[in-house]
Amino acid sequence: MASSIIPLLFFSMFLLHQLFPCNASIHRRSLDESQIVKNNISHPVTYFEVTKPIKLPKTRPCSQHILHHDFGNTLAKPPVLANYTPPLNCPSRSFAKIVLEFHATCKGRQFDRIFGVWLGGVELLRSCTAEPTKDGIVWTVKKDITRYNSLLMTNQTLTVYMGNIVDSTYTGVYHVDISIHFYPAKEHSNVHTLSNADKLVVHSYDSKADLILPVSRNLPLNDGLWFEIQNSTDVHLKEFKIPQNAYRAVLEVYVSPHENDEFWYTNYANEYIVANNLTDVPGNGPFREVIVSLDGNVVGAVWPFTVVYTGGINPLLWRPITAIRSFDLPSYDIELTPSLGTLLDGRTHELSFRVENALNVWYIDANLHIWLDKHSEKTEGKLFKKKNTLPPSVQILSNFTGLNGTFLTKSSRLITSTGWVRSSYGKIMTKSTQEFLYTNFMVLGNDGNSQIVKQTIDCKDNVIAKTASSYVHSVTTLKSFPFYLYSESIDQGNGTSTVITNLTIGFAEKRVKTSDYGSSVISSLNNKQKGQATMVIKGHLLVSGVGSTQQEYEYDSSRYCYHRSISSSNYTISYDKESNKCSRRKVNEQQMVV
Repeated sequence: MASSIIPLLFFSMFLLHQLFPCNASIHRRSLDESQIVKNNISHPVTYFEVTKPIKLPKTRPCSQHILHHDFGNTLAKPPVLANYTPPLNCPSRSFAKIVLEFHATCKGRQFDRIFGVWLGGVELLRSCTAEPTKDGIVWTVKKDITRYNSLLMTNQTLTVYMGNIVDSTYTGVYHVDISIHFYPAKEHSNVHTLSNADKLVVHSYDSKADLILPVSRNLPLNDGLWFEIQNSTDVHLKEFKIPQNAYRAVLEVYVSPHENDEFWYTNYANEYIVANNLTDVPGNGPFREVIVSLDGNVVGAVWPFTVVYTGGINPLLWRPITAIRSFDLPSYDIELTPSLGTLLDGRTHELSFRVENALNVWYIDANLHIWLDKHSEKTEGKLFKKKNTLPPSVQILSNFTGLNGTFLTKSSRLITSTGWVRSSYGKIMTKSTQEFLYTNFMVLGNDGNSQIVKQTIDCKDNVIAKTASSYVHSVTTLKSFPFYLYSESIDQGNGTSTVITNLTIGFAEKRVKTSDYGSSVISSLNNKQKGQATMVIKGHLLVSGVGSTQQEYEYDSSRYCYHRSISSSNYTISYDKESNKCSRRKVNEQQMVV
């Protein structure tokens, strides 16, 4: 019926979902998969996200087990806390690599849950749990957390929040262990043949921050340390103060969408919803932008990657290969150095977050990385030029009759700021530029029972630092997030429907460094995932279904390469090929640059 039709993706998810009291920490799915049993498998299955192994030094690690906890009925209860102390059994205090290891098992029936791991309020990992089976699952996430080195050298409180529900129906308890592995560094020579200021520029882009401040909520809480953005006018902020000898600042932002915006890239235009008298339908169109402001002035933005959680779109796709970045949600860096001069006045300042077109709910927090001049008690700076901070240009073209039609949404954004900082090493001018392009083409057919979404997000971040001696250091990061979804629901009668899904997700990234000595590609990544799934649903029961996933992962850098080609179908790996050989194929920059 037209008055009650809902979007196809949301329709299929509605069959999967059982509505609980509103709480964004629950990524809800209540489809009963008990009818789909893995044949000839009666042991725990290992789930995994395809990503490159962390390149480790040959030194023997010093390892610390920080936490063991069984996350049962933990929804709306205080986060789990553990005391953390720096490794005392290591012969070295200098580490080439630091790795966080999250290991979990679960057995029974359970939703996937979003969770976060913080150290001293600084978020180290945002992730989604895997969904268990009656025979059990196991998975491990290893993340390089070397950039948090300074934080890890002091006593801290580890905080973990995973809102879970255990009752007579949903029996899965997540058994979690968290460890940190420290790999001592070998002695190496520092940069030479450069002036002091030139060395400082090179050092700041190759080193880790001297101080990391949390831009998150404070304990005590009955949920995570993230801020909850409920709608497009909701703004959350954190006050902070920085040391007076700072010379560089980078804001690392974590974001994740939930509830009505979990599938924001499929949301209908409001005019379509009104024209068809639809109710309980996520709207505001498919465009979202996370806006970051400093003292009320826009300093950066995040156009987020389309993360699909382990029960998302069609859960049969993610057995045992999970979606790209579902186990390690990406964070996004925003260069704040041009604005650093405004922060060096010894006063308290505000960083705030909001999401354009947001519906409930988005989890957002950030980590402020700060580099300090150890030879000076006071630096100075000035925001020299700031422009192009107007809202993004958004174009929407709709052409629909009844429940069928096409919708094109396009947007672009440019944010540029320039400023200088003078330290004991001299005066350094920094220019930061963010460029974005967004296109979403949506087709609704078969009286709203089929949906096609083709979306691309292109991001270009460029940071240029110039010293008084005219030495120039530039780092450019190009990202592209292509996404394609075809979903159709076919009514089979007698309360039964068949849902067909075809999905393609891409994550491409290229980093280029340029200086007076030339340009070089730091790294390039092309990660592409395709999935096909069909499921027959009767009521809330999954009667039958099959899902398959294929993935190509290619990472190249001057020091390390990793390629993997893999395919799975219904818990079985069809093929899996790995290689550490570096290819000479170059990423087509024209496909990635805005």
